[in-house]
Amino acid sequence: MDNKAVEEWLKSKGIHEVECIISDITGNARGKFIPADKFFETSICLPEGILALSVTGEYTPGHDDIFDPTDKDMLLEPDYSTLRLVPWAKKPTAQLIHDCVKRDGELHPISSRNVLKRILSRYEEKGWFPVVAPEMEFYLIAQVEDTRSPVLPPRGKSGRRETVRQAYGIEATGEFDDFIIAMYEACHLQNLEVDTLVHESGAAQFEINFSHGNALNLADQVFTFKRTVREIAAQQGINATFMARPYDSEAGSAMHIHQSVVDKEGQNIFVDDKGEENELFRWFIGGMQKYIPHSLSFFAPNINSYRRFSAIDSAPANMEWGYDNRTAGLRVPIGPPSAKRVENRFPGADVNPYLAMAASLACGLLGIENQLEPTAPNGDDAYEEGITVERNLLTSVALLDQLPELVEIFGKDFILAYQSVKRCEFEAANQLVTDWERENLLFNV
Repeated sequence: MDNKAVEEWLKSKGIHEVECIISDITGNARGKFIPADKFFETSICLPEGILALSVTGEYTPGHDDIFDPTDKDMLLEPDYSTLRLVPWAKKPTAQLIHDCVKRDGELHPISSRNVLKRILSRYEEKGWFPVVAPEMEFYLIAQVEDTRSPVLPPRGKSGRRETVRQAYGIEATGEFDDFIIAMYEACHLQNLEVDTLVHESGAAQFEINFSHGNALNLADQVFTFKRTVREIAAQQGINATFMARPYDSEAGSAMHIHQSVVDKEGQNIFVDDKGEENELFRWFIGGMQKYIPHSLSFFAPNINSYRRFSAIDSAPANMEWGYDNRTAGLRVPIGPPSAKRVENRFPGADVNPYLAMAASLACGLLGIENQLEPTAPNGDDAYEEGITVERNLLTSVALLDQLPELVEIFGKDFILAYQSVKRCEFEAANQLVTDWERENLLFNV
């Protein structure tokens, strides 16, 4: 779409204002609201520092080492392929994701969307194009007035709360028909290519699958979807959360990423002319096994994220891979050669989708470039190999800059910014004394 086409679209929809949106480093939407009739008259700028705000909205102690101390503006350039309605707005409103650009025209290196574009350009140089299909899990919860109070499932149409696990339960799903219908309608209005929905194993926990496609497009869709689910839930008088593990005794929520790569002719590069797995497929898995431990903080970006790895009945615990093996962190689904792909089961639902997809694809690409052979596939219970992934954010973040090739593919400035933000968040959370500590240590040590 060009400016004229967009202007005509805004008029045809009776749009009053446009949400000009970017993703910050945590995956939160930030930006400006601009009246529709002023949209093409306005040069949209934002201070570049907001790209690296912490999850609490704070500038980090290392802010001036990353950005100009004068907190210069960056320019926002609209990507018209992301133009969508805002279904929950009271007046007709459009939303438009923007790219962050420096004054000299360079894509801003701290923008998470630009990081993904950087990785995709490495593939494109080889004539390759990643294809991804995310699976998003989330919980519906009762409205929360005080976040210090226990999280509870919402009451369904029967008036009851779920008390037992209902994986794939049809009646359990039907308890939230009003929300599900409204969510699908909102997704349709935004051209979000959502597919199957199932009830997951947790109380009022759901998973929705996206149709496979271009990685940048799907990251934009997931970014938009998370906003959508929260807004539609609020309209229904409940809340939705993508927190990795909101309950002590329930499974965590993930964003599994199915990924394959095609060439310019649309052929899957993971198989040869006979449809058999080739060295590119093996090296892709080998790269994920080597580099995911060093980039785990992109898949587990928050303090709470690491609690998923304690519940080893529902989250990966180590770097094993296997065919149709859901106990492995890297699963190869069974299917036709054209659909040969690798499912990365490490990302939590709390990820920044741009960074999770960038990291997953970067690990595989580095494996191909360095011809890394994987271990033998695991055909048994991979949990028996024990938990070998990092167990907290601080140690995970420290591994990010240990491998030069990983720093190079993401960009040194971005790695510094990400580490600064996540260390700041860890230190803030580390100041708090938990209920467990008071219960078990106050009078016992």
